[in-house]
Amino acid sequence: MDELEPQDMMHLNAAEGWLGLGDLIEASAELQQITPAKRMHPAVLEVRHNLCAQAKCWEECLVMAEALVALAPEATFGWIHRSFALHELKRTQEALDRLRPALTFFKDDITVHYNLACYECVLGNLGAAKLRLAAAFKLARKQNCVGEWQAQMSQDPDLKPLWKDGDEIEN
Repeated sequence: MDELEPQDMMHLNAAEGWLGLGDLIEASAELQQITPAKRMHPAVLEVRHNLCAQAKCWEECLVMAEALVALAPEATFGWIHRSFALHELKRTQEALDRLRPALTFFKDDITVHYNLACYECVLGNLGAAKLRLAAAFKLARKQNCVGEWQAQMSQDPDLKPLWKDGDEIEN
């Protein structure tokens, strides 16, 4: 994919800044300043997706993530966020089914394993959820980031069914 021109990068960076400040209107205005032919660039789609996610516009997030999977299948962003949008749209089985193939390409990505665990858990597949979480924690240990994943897991409402019966995850 072609690189963005400096002026388009300036608008993209400004949009990211506005998003960081929580100003979705200004972020959107900056994205509108990007050359129309470059609005389908993966970097622009990611920021547009993040804007839509902050606004909880999950259908739009799904559209952006689908485009990202098609344009940049080698990047995890589209895969992960496509399934997250599906999950937010209460299409969790589809989220699981669409993310599973990502394991072929991203077998060492903690987020892929973790999100699959969440979807399995929400669907009531607690055994599969535990196995997927164990894989995520094995990777987290290897990457020296177990603490942050434990903190996330303990706050994740999708994983609540695991704790209702006093279950513990091996980590």
